[in-house]
Amino acid sequence: MNKQQQKRNKRSLRHGRVRSRIAGTTARPRLSIFKANRHIYAQVIDDSVGKTLLAASSKEVSAKGGSASGGKAKKSDLAKEVGKLVASKALSKNVKAVKFDRGGFAYHGRIKALAEGAREGGLDF
Repeated sequence: MNKQQQKRNKRSLRHGRVRSRIAGTTARPRLSIFKANRHIYAQVIDDSVGKTLLAASSKEVSAKGGSASGGKAKKSDLAKEVGKLVASKALSKNVKAVKFDRGGFAYHGRIKALAEGAREGGLDF
């Protein structure tokens, strides 16, 4: 097994441990995060029905010209914008509180920036 497969498997195990404790409900859905090399994705999921309520990604933010500095945006800045976008979409669907699922990733860098952006946007978790 090569290094990349080992990393993927370890993250999968960590995510399994997180998911065994966290499940979204209708009153408090789960905010699930996935981080790839280039982009970051967020979904708000109601696990009781098995439905994705809304989704946002850094692809949407960069397509809208989300870079505040005008130049090439940092990944963490894009992640913060994705958090704000998720929060605004969630509030428009009357979702005010969520459970945060970091997806097996460490809570720093882009994951932390997305969480802070979502909190600034008005989500409670």
